[in-house]
Amino acid sequence: MAEMKVTLCGITLDNPVIPASGTFGYGYEFASLYDINLLGTFSFKGTTREPRFGNPTPRIAECPAGMINAVGLQNPGVEKVISEELPRLRQCFSKKVMANVSGFSVEDYAYTCSRLDACEEIGWFEVNVSCPNVHGGGMSFGTSPEAAAEVTRAVRGVTKKPVIIKLSPNVTDIVSIAKACEEAGADGISLINTLLGMRINLTTRRPVVANTMGGFSGRAVFPVALRMVYQVAQAVRIPVVGMGGVSSAEDVLEMMLAGATAVEVGAANLVNPFACRDILSDLPRVMEKYGVESLQEIIGGIKLWEET
Repeated sequence: MAEMKVTLCGITLDNPVIPASGTFGYGYEFASLYDINLLGTFSFKGTTREPRFGNPTPRIAECPAGMINAVGLQNPGVEKVISEELPRLRQCFSKKVMANVSGFSVEDYAYTCSRLDACEEIGWFEVNVSCPNVHGGGMSFGTSPEAAAEVTRAVRGVTKKPVIIKLSPNVTDIVSIAKACEEAGADGISLINTLLGMRINLTTRRPVVANTMGGFSGRAVFPVALRMVYQVAQAVRIPVVGMGGVSSAEDVLEMMLAGATAVEVGAANLVNPFACRDILSDLPRVMEKYGVESLQEIIGGIKLWEET
């Protein structure tokens, strides 16, 4: 029988399949479609200190092999997440959840994590220093090792729960940033967030999203994501959560061979709300096809050409 359990930062997951933040709401939205307890866990919608309406519309547009979004971290703010969203989630999800947190200052990150720290539902913090769709925050903290490390230290100081830093692919050297986060106390690295992209509507001659540019995600980014997961996993000693264009059980195995301990599924959920369920149900078949008995044992198991 296929063994799909993995251990992420000391917490055992039944399987490595995790819906990515921003594509799965706060969980209960999908619970009416299928039993979300089938999942390893999920990363809930990016949460900030104060409520955010987000960017003006239009802010989502399809494009070949992917999509561009500039939602801008729309969320009700941490206090309502604690008082309203998590109680609703508790009714349909019995596992620990991953809290995705964003901010516009180091103090924002620390405050939001400190407020969420007491919530029993939360198993990990996924600290987003990589959102390309907001001004004055988000990605600005993830484009330099020093800034990313500063956020890491601040969050590490307010919680004993595992801290996973979510990094941006829109940098020259992602490895140096990952290593700086590890040295600052991160328990894991999550990557990649969306690539910064743009399309123009030829009829209107306007950008397809009101923000002009947005995060490009979907199947087209998978090779870039896989490369970065491999590079970071080779450079750090802490677990890596891989994501970016994942849309099949085969993609999950590739990510894990590259070094990912767990794998998040993002844009695929917006195309097919059953994407994670379908990937998970197909995983045992794909494991058997490729002779994989245990997922934990293939993490980082890539064989390079120079190896005998």
